[in-house]
Amino acid sequence: MVRFSRVLIVLPLLLVLSLSINAQRINTKKAYAAALKELTSALLKRQVVQKEDAQYGAIQCAHCNVLHTRAAEAVYPFAIMYKISGDEAYLKAALATANWLMKQQEKDGSWKETPEEWKGTTTDQLLMLLLAYESLSPKLKEQEKTAWKTAMNAAADFLFKNMTPEFASINYVATTTATLAKAGQFFGNNAYSNQAQALAHRTVSKMDEDGFINGEGGRSYKNKQGVDLGYDMEMSLWGLGLYARLTADTLVDGYVKRALKNHVYFIYPDGSLDGSWGIRSNKWTGYGSATSDGCQVLFSMYADEDPVYASASMRNLQFLMKNKAKDLIGFGQHHEAVFDTPPCIYPTFAKAKNIAMAYELEKEATRELTALHSDKIGWMKLFPTLDVVEVRTENFMATITGYRYKDPAGTKGKYMYRPTGGAVSYLWMKDLGFLQASSPTVYTRPEPMSFPEAPGTMSLTPRIEYTDSLGYFTNLFEFDSRLTIDSTQQGHYGVHASGELKDKNQLAGGVGYTIDYLFTNNTYQKTIQLSWHDAWPAIKIVEPFVDAEGATFNAIDDRTVIINTGKKKLKFELVSGNAKIILGRNRDKFWTPYPALKAFPIELEVTPAVPIFKQTISYKVSVIQ
Repeated sequence: MVRFSRVLIVLPLLLVLSLSINAQRINTKKAYAAALKELTSALLKRQVVQKEDAQYGAIQCAHCNVLHTRAAEAVYPFAIMYKISGDEAYLKAALATANWLMKQQEKDGSWKETPEEWKGTTTDQLLMLLLAYESLSPKLKEQEKTAWKTAMNAAADFLFKNMTPEFASINYVATTTATLAKAGQFFGNNAYSNQAQALAHRTVSKMDEDGFINGEGGRSYKNKQGVDLGYDMEMSLWGLGLYARLTADTLVDGYVKRALKNHVYFIYPDGSLDGSWGIRSNKWTGYGSATSDGCQVLFSMYADEDPVYASASMRNLQFLMKNKAKDLIGFGQHHEAVFDTPPCIYPTFAKAKNIAMAYELEKEATRELTALHSDKIGWMKLFPTLDVVEVRTENFMATITGYRYKDPAGTKGKYMYRPTGGAVSYLWMKDLGFLQASSPTVYTRPEPMSFPEAPGTMSLTPRIEYTDSLGYFTNLFEFDSRLTIDSTQQGHYGVHASGELKDKNQLAGGVGYTIDYLFTNNTYQKTIQLSWHDAWPAIKIVEPFVDAEGATFNAIDDRTVIINTGKKKLKFELVSGNAKIILGRNRDKFWTPYPALKAFPIELEVTPAVPIFKQTISYKVSVIQ
């Protein structure tokens, strides 16, 4: 058994998954162990190992040139890797990491999320210490055990006194339900346990009717609203699920189970996690969010409920590991094309922590393979509490968003530059993957360390826009759009969106719009009607397509463009209306850190024909090879 486990962890993860899938079984334990091996090995290389160094045990980040205290959460993946492999290097790394972290603890028991002043991540660090202690305590001397317990108790006291929805975004509160439940059991402290229950019930009370958790956005009075799919799946729901497992709280467990039934729709066929539309989508990477943990722990806990969850976990894990830049998890598929520096270590240690928990919480060694919801062809689903629509045909899958959340801070808030207004925030294509993907309407750096510098970048989100003497106006700033769907004609799936082109202050400039989407198995068509009523600017319709290496975009005539991605050949065709097609304008600016992608813009320029105040433009993308 020992010899077998030591062999399996060095197998490449993609090979492990391929073998499992071909056999119609998913060997979850083997896949988690293989992924964990790859990620913890990368972290080991970056650990300060000179004992005479004051930072002995810290993990270095070449991207940020900072010793992130949160990186010490690697103590748990190191501990689990030691448990799996028996390799003393992981034991040594885990103990050194924990000792370094305890030296960074503040007097109030918290840890700052260096280089920021935020202390809410204390919940993540404490939970990893508590879980790691279970594996490492036999290797600790009595003096070391006392040091661990003292540090963990101080951190638990900090959370007990401070963590509420009034103090933090909801994902921290949800994680703290598990942290305090675990601390309550560890220390025999009923006060911690009672607080965990109170926070868990407050958190599930913020779920909407579709199971999405509000509380990630800005503060209105004392409460927060706003949903983010990435943080729901990669933080909040697993925190609540682990709390429910620790405490046998069937009420909370039921809420999580109900929520997960809707959330799993957002795992696309290639395993990508669609966090394109949520209020924290400025950190969406394609595989999840850059600084949240991951969905494997959530799916592993509920794998007995529905076989689709294990399949979703494995599919996302496979996609995640395709996003590596050298040995670290990057910010997206084109990380090495858009950055000349290595990634921040955040995605690597956060995903490693999640995978380690998934490995430990998975009850079965293997799971039956089953189709994802997104594998099934010919459906459309509206999430009414979100004004978000998903469409799936044979060749396409798309997310269209009109999510209406408005941040109380307005333009000063970091959540008001996400896609909305009836925009396609993610367009996926069979045998290709990303065809179009959204990015912030205006790139900002609300957390300077988490958001790389990207001067002059332009949004990748398909959009309608114009600029005049009053400013910049677009449907992406229309947070009051109206969406309806139509699937009455077999094989045809329609979505209708309407609104006004607005500026970042939510002020209309004088041009209205409607967008009618029509998806079939082989085509994706957009019909846009523009209504000039108080202004007469020229309008640009911008359609950026993911620009993979070797892709070409060639105009055949003034109404047709052939897109050759290297894997698929598509025709972009102006079907009706008068518009000038412009290829590749400002091409070098169409890239984004999150998700790390490049794109090629196709623009349709529409000039108003005074006194005619309405014009309709229709164009479609067809699969031709």
